[in-house]
Amino acid sequence: MDRGRKRSEAGDLLPADKRPCGSSSDFHPGTSSSEPPANCDMDQDPSTSGSDGDEDHGGYGSDDDPIYASRDADNRTRLESLVPRLDDGTDYGAVLAVLTELCEVLSFCMEDSLSRSSMEGLVSALVRLAGFEASPDVMLLAIRALTYLCDVMPRAADVVVRREALPVLCGRLTAIEYLDLAEQCLQALEKISKRQPVACLQAGAVMAVLSYIDFFSTTIQRVALSTVANVCKKLSVDCSSFVMEAVPILCNFLQYDDHKLTETAATCLIRITECFSKSPELLDELCKRGLINQSLKLIALDGRMALKQSTYNGLIGLLTKLAANSIIAVETFFELNIGSILRGVLLAMSDISHSTSHLFLEDGQSNQEYEIFNLLNQLIPPVARENDEIQLVLEKGKFLTERPDFLHQFSRDILPVSVQVVNSGANLYVCYGCVSVINNIFYFSTSDILLDLIQNTNISSFLAGLLARKDHHVLFMALKIIETLMEKLPGVFSSSFVKEGVIYAIDALLNPKDGSAQDSSHAQFSDCQMAARGGSLCLCYAFMSRKVPLSETKNCSIRKEAVHSLAKHIKSTYFISDSVDSEMPLTEILQKLKTFCAILNDNVDRSLTGDDSSQNEEYLAHVLDQVMKEFDGGENMSTFEFMESGIIRSLVHYLSNGRYPCGGHCGRVMINDLHIVTKRFQTFSYISVSKAGQSWQDMLLTLLVRILQKALSSVDSFPVIMNHTYKPRYFYSDIPCERSTMNPCVKVHFVREEGEENLSEYNHVLSVELSAQFDAIEEFLWPEVCVNKNECHDPSAQGKLIEKVDAMSRSINDADQLSQEMNNTVQEPQKSISVIPQNLNDQKHQPLPEDTNSKPKDFTTQTISNIVSAVERPAGGKISLSSSVSKDAKPKLSFSLAGKEIDHSANLYQAILQSLNSAAEPNISIGPKFWSEVYKITYKRSSEHKIQDYQMPCCSSHSSLLGDEHGLFWQELPSFSDLLLSELHYELDNSSPLYDILFLLKVLESLNQFMFPLLSYERIKGFAEGKVQNLDDLKVVVSPIPQVEFISCKLSEKLEQQMRDPLMLSIGSMPSWCGHLMTACPFLFTFEARRKYFFQTAFGSLRNQQHHIHHPHNGDTNDRQSYPASPYRKKFIVDRKNIVESAARMMALHAKSKAILEVKFNDEVGAGLGPSREFYTLVSHEFQKVGLGLWREDPGSFSDELHLDTTVTDAEFVSSPFGLFPRPWSADASSSSGIQFSDVLEKFMLLGQLVAKGIKDGRILDLPFSRAFYKLMLGKELSIYDIQSFDPQLGRTLLEFQALVCRKRFLESSQGSSFFASEADLCFRNTKIEDLCLNFTLPAYSDYVLISGNNSKMVSINNLESYVSFVVDATVQTGIVRQVEAFKSGFNEVFPLQALQIFTEDELERLLCGEREAWNLSELLDHIKFDHGYTANSPSVISLLEIIQEFGCDQRRAFLQFVTGSPRLPLGGFAALNPKLTIVRKHCNNDADLDLPSVMTCANYVKLPAYSSKELMKERLIYAITEGQGSFHLS
Repeated sequence: MDRGRKRSEAGDLLPADKRPCGSSSDFHPGTSSSEPPANCDMDQDPSTSGSDGDEDHGGYGSDDDPIYASRDADNRTRLESLVPRLDDGTDYGAVLAVLTELCEVLSFCMEDSLSRSSMEGLVSALVRLAGFEASPDVMLLAIRALTYLCDVMPRAADVVVRREALPVLCGRLTAIEYLDLAEQCLQALEKISKRQPVACLQAGAVMAVLSYIDFFSTTIQRVALSTVANVCKKLSVDCSSFVMEAVPILCNFLQYDDHKLTETAATCLIRITECFSKSPELLDELCKRGLINQSLKLIALDGRMALKQSTYNGLIGLLTKLAANSIIAVETFFELNIGSILRGVLLAMSDISHSTSHLFLEDGQSNQEYEIFNLLNQLIPPVARENDEIQLVLEKGKFLTERPDFLHQFSRDILPVSVQVVNSGANLYVCYGCVSVINNIFYFSTSDILLDLIQNTNISSFLAGLLARKDHHVLFMALKIIETLMEKLPGVFSSSFVKEGVIYAIDALLNPKDGSAQDSSHAQFSDCQMAARGGSLCLCYAFMSRKVPLSETKNCSIRKEAVHSLAKHIKSTYFISDSVDSEMPLTEILQKLKTFCAILNDNVDRSLTGDDSSQNEEYLAHVLDQVMKEFDGGENMSTFEFMESGIIRSLVHYLSNGRYPCGGHCGRVMINDLHIVTKRFQTFSYISVSKAGQSWQDMLLTLLVRILQKALSSVDSFPVIMNHTYKPRYFYSDIPCERSTMNPCVKVHFVREEGEENLSEYNHVLSVELSAQFDAIEEFLWPEVCVNKNECHDPSAQGKLIEKVDAMSRSINDADQLSQEMNNTVQEPQKSISVIPQNLNDQKHQPLPEDTNSKPKDFTTQTISNIVSAVERPAGGKISLSSSVSKDAKPKLSFSLAGKEIDHSANLYQAILQSLNSAAEPNISIGPKFWSEVYKITYKRSSEHKIQDYQMPCCSSHSSLLGDEHGLFWQELPSFSDLLLSELHYELDNSSPLYDILFLLKVLESLNQFMFPLLSYERIKGFAEGKVQNLDDLKVVVSPIPQVEFISCKLSEKLEQQMRDPLMLSIGSMPSWCGHLMTACPFLFTFEARRKYFFQTAFGSLRNQQHHIHHPHNGDTNDRQSYPASPYRKKFIVDRKNIVESAARMMALHAKSKAILEVKFNDEVGAGLGPSREFYTLVSHEFQKVGLGLWREDPGSFSDELHLDTTVTDAEFVSSPFGLFPRPWSADASSSSGIQFSDVLEKFMLLGQLVAKGIKDGRILDLPFSRAFYKLMLGKELSIYDIQSFDPQLGRTLLEFQALVCRKRFLESSQGSSFFASEADLCFRNTKIEDLCLNFTLPAYSDYVLISGNNSKMVSINNLESYVSFVVDATVQTGIVRQVEAFKSGFNEVFPLQALQIFTEDELERLLCGEREAWNLSELLDHIKFDHGYTANSPSVISLLEIIQEFGCDQRRAFLQFVTGSPRLPLGGFAALNPKLTIVRKHCNNDADLDLPSVMTCANYVKLPAYSSKELMKERLIYAITEGQGSFHLS
């Protein structure tokens, strides 16, 4: 039979005269049905209408309503009068009438509508009638009355139990003569069980409600299981007989399709197992009844989608209790191959935590990992701690010894994934659980099993990483593993431990470099640290099979000197022998690397003296080549060897000519080294970048990046700060202003620093918001402590300003309401839109110089500037991660906490975290003591010192020094020198290995970004030297390293954990390392992690955004519409016929508003998500029309190139096969072809506002920008090499011209040799440059004159270089700069464009325009829901899927716009549609073949008639998606 459905034969078994009433669902208000969504974020659709206001769920009013009070009195009087009439047992008709009226009255009653005595009488009468078998109708209505009574008056359940109604109800269920009567009994028991679970249990209610559960509908089945769940809340061991028989039935429900049934059944089983966890006998009985089998099936079938996170964790906890106390359970687990199942769960968790379709995960994500490793620890027995555990541990050990095949398979599944979990940045508890499992596995494994396990897992490197941690629990467990491995396989691991640095790590534990005591590995915490860690559970007790009293959990069972003693024992026993050198042996590769590094460093130092520099540079290049080849040698280089050799510092020492790191004090000295530095950078790039025919996997650059990533993981110590005890509440704040706030606050005691005499004492304890910046704290404190009142500002000024801001914030809703009233009619755009920065019109052309050697810019030499520009400004600033203080606003006060000076850019929360010395503990859990602590912050007058900002001289003054014979590709060097002078992280010591790794990764990532210019320059250089003869050979195929190679999984996971912290979500602040690394090295994090970070930090307070966060436990996926953006929504009415004017008015009113804008088209039905999507699509198309002067147009066809998926193909739209890029406008031109340039700037400004608002509100735009335009949005400069991305023909031609220029230079520099310039050498494809008849106007734009006042001068080989420079300048710089600045100006009105600079160009396109993916059948089946008459196997559904797969690009776009309102899928594809795309059967009044499909765009809901043929369906569907566009009406 179908699960969740009423048995069809049930009705046939009952006589017709015994079914007097309809389904009880007619009377039960709680029944549910699978109807389409009625309200989806106020969205409407083409076929339905609905209110955009909030529903009134008040029901019948309030108690203070006089009308309501009168009605309640009437009901009470009626109720009192009905009770005596129920005793008339002779007239059944009269009793039925009374019961019917009673049910009606009870549905309107309140809890106090009946006195105790009347209730006793009423219940007594109803119980008697409930057993009146002579009349099924009387029984049904009597039980219904009892149900209503217990619903509105819960205390009535006590009377019902006393009057012995439970045996009557259970009897009716077990007899099941009448289906409707049984359904009503179930509903009654569900109400009673909420208040009287024990009585229901003892009355046999569990089996009564479950015995015939398959006879009932899904809704009634939910009621039955809810009853069992209520009863199981109060279970005891002596009541096991009442529920044990129900376990198999409950287990079967774990495989049902209905998620609510599965959820409730799992809850029941969790409660039953929890109750029986102290009794091994009862647990054994549960195992015999199939509990483990069905539970593992649910877990293996991805139960995360069917269960809430907490229930899923509880189900794993259920298995843990079984494994901890039942040997039968352990045997069953291994027989069912639990290792493979849990391995799949752990790998799936890793995928989900970084997936695009799940933006936010519940805090249970880490709890789930903890529960899994708790289960694993119970399967492999640890050392017994208590006498009662010894027997079970021995039995488990005996089982594993007798069945080594089970242990072997289990270990092969669990060992690699455990190592992966630790390396990916799991929190401390999960990490300890992983290490504990590994220790248990190795303890029970034989030598043969161990040899097999280590084949695919580098356990030595893993252990070396563990020994670098600070927690003594992890250290002790790692040492135990080392001891076990050396006992069982000393010959294998002796050399491996040397190569991976394990022996060095042990020696470091015994001999700390800082000279601290030998017990330093046992973490000691200051009072401030304990404030953060207060209340945390000691790891010794984290994975015990029994519960430990809370008072014991803070006492560590590991002796203080245990780590040191065990390390000393291991070293003396296994590593001091004849076979192992006691002087710390070096491997061959490590010795070789150290030698190369010493040579490299010595020769770099020698070059500083200037002796024989040219010969020395050649030798350095040879040594560098040898060093880089070691990465591709026959023997694998370990992470330890890489780190210990000093190769990282040697590489940056070589690249900077010994000036790294210098912290900015050696800038003037660096000027003399620029020539050497650039040559070395060039040499390094040529060695490491791919050669011809070499794939990116084989490049030395790839190998270097990979080993750097391993090194980064091994030294990473960035802390994850979690607060699981924080709960939102109101605080009283003194700073930044006096107010009641939801922002968390702590107590701060401000104390004047000892010896400070220029400030007064301020001895007060204040409540300060954790999010308060120290600039705001200074503004508050300065007037109070300033001695010289002439220096002080008005003390109330800051408070008044903040109060004013708060008042503005509080009134924003009122302002938006006023704006909404203005939206009722379409108005002309406000003139404020035309406010364009004045300096956009101030640029003029420069005349062409007579001297052809002077030129505006050499664009062949620009790439290095771009590389370094990207290195410097990944997020709009310098490479320095610390926030810079304004030069004009020097801080007046200097603050310090716990002896550490506080940076003014930090907030109070970050300052407290810094004071915790978090480097000593990578995972900190904030406990209650954090909130009770009074933090002592000292202040003093800030020392006034002038920060010297050294300005590098312009490049042109050094052209003779830096130039080479080909045009000096590397010559723009101010940015490059800044790279080597910059600092990465103000909290990092620039002499630390972590600093070096991050710095080198940043350089390599920037080098990878500009692979195309690098390879292109190589070809141009070869052409200049005569090595390349044909211009066609200048074309290069680039294979850059994929960005995923630069991602640190460990740091990404740490950031994911940090973003799930509830305190962080409340105050909108994270540990400083998150923002610093995100600014300087965003490539270290996954796109998903950066996307979450962006939406959590770009738009203000996170606390106001939390109700927008969707969690994945309900099975729904999330698209961009679920991102946190603002706490409220506003409707805006637009005119479809004047879409641009409406958009301009919308932005004029709401560009800076925090509200999410929802669109309603004038004179059309529906508002919300669907119309809003269509609005952004329509306005996107409007900006692509011809005749606006906005975009370059395609001058020809490029059939041999890969074209973009263009938005539209009609003649009225701009043809842009390679993406939209601004059309160049001359600085002298105010109009062209009737187009006013001022209008162009206005439109670009409006476009910037719309793009920003679309991103902020989570809307998809249909704007196919070119890659070059995305680079401009990200603040990157364009060069000659970028032109090919939007105009391949022009870009290739300019590069070929540039190659001729370089050849001319080369030949000129070779005067007197065998090289002579001939016409053939300097011809462009066998044609002289002069014969091309080019003049100094911009190609394709004859009105754009490149030379002021002289457009007739022809291009020759002598001025070709200037022509190329002017064309490039006009195309990607001066010709478009004003349009780009207008776009940025509009964008910045919504939120800072700089916030997007953590993304790449491709990622920004996905963020703005959604996803473009293949529509394969499996993808459609996985992410489309079929309902209301259709299943995945329905003929109409099969035809539909075949049709949409056959659609071309334009038809797919039309289909998507018809269904969702947007022609593009959201980021994440079909999986990210929220709600899920749903196909239902449309019931037609007449012939279905005559009807058309209709949709609800707010719900992604398609109503499809059941057509008679596929051909007819396709015809009707195409007609609907083409002709049905453009309006929202009822269907």
